[in-house]
Amino acid sequence: SDWVVVEADEYDRSFLHLSPDIAILLSADPDHLDIYGDPEQVMKSGFAAFLGKVKPGGKILMKAELTGDFESIQCQTFGLEKGDFSARNVRVNDGHFVFDFAAPASFVSGEATPASGRSAKRSRSCDETLWENMALPMPGRHNVENAAAALAVACQLGIGEEALRKGLATFKGIKRRFEMIYRDEQCVYFDDYAHHPTELRSAIAAAKELLPGRKVTGIFQPHLYSRTRDFAEGFAEALDQLDEVILLDIYPAREKPIAGVSSSIIFDRMQNPNKVLIRKEEALGELAKRKVDVLLTLGAGDIDTLVEPIKELYSKRSGLGGEAAQTPTHY
Repeated sequence: SDWVVVEADEYDRSFLHLSPDIAILLSADPDHLDIYGDPEQVMKSGFAAFLGKVKPGGKILMKAELTGDFESIQCQTFGLEKGDFSARNVRVNDGHFVFDFAAPASFVSGEATPASGRSAKRSRSCDETLWENMALPMPGRHNVENAAAALAVACQLGIGEEALRKGLATFKGIKRRFEMIYRDEQCVYFDDYAHHPTELRSAIAAAKELLPGRKVTGIFQPHLYSRTRDFAEGFAEALDQLDEVILLDIYPAREKPIAGVSSSIIFDRMQNPNKVLIRKEEALGELAKRKVDVLLTLGAGDIDTLVEPIKELYSKRSGLGGEAAQTPTHY
């Protein structure tokens, strides 16, 4: 292929080393305040500077809700039920998220029709093309929004409907992004890299929408003392959306301790009565005492070292032994 796709990150301003032909802005939530100082600088010397690196004649696609923060930047938009390219009528069907994709007709290749026989459907205005029943195996409305962004770029590169339907339907996801680790009749277990309040909210909402009515237990390991300090309120509000919370000590990564900052500043702000604060080494023992319906492990630190032991715990409990490893890795 002549194209290289890069997941760029604002940490340490590393994405400013890129000069893309096409830039997609999925989110601009303040983060890495240890680098930028304050949210205004995240937007100005971070994201705005990155968008300014797009090559002349290139394209910028932006989540529709973000345009107010970048009013001087010309772009195309995408989103859920809004934007130039939009995912509409989002629903869950047999464990898949399904949606209809709308795009300006001028950007859509008309040379391909789906193998299923479902041709592209034009809206009444004739200015728009609508592809119905696009299936995405990855749970979560945030992933549907990501899919809309990917489809928007692919349409403009001339990729046809049939190839895009197949690509979405067969996408297996990536490690630690709502990755399904284990499933049996009693329990479903997902692992996610979420380490920002927005990411926590997205992962928790995905679990609740995918498995409605089931109790969701989350184990969260905060990442960095500075991030915990800066977003303690946001973390508490996000974790309150869980039915049960197991909160672990902070994973320091590159940082030294900050006076007065610990997981307690999240714990004390939480309204959820079903919460415990423990060390990571105690997590398996805590889980062994509980009847867990849906489990999420959440965090960017070394919480991933719990994944295999937790899977083994549930495998032994169900009597499956090593057979649990044969379970599909994504729901």
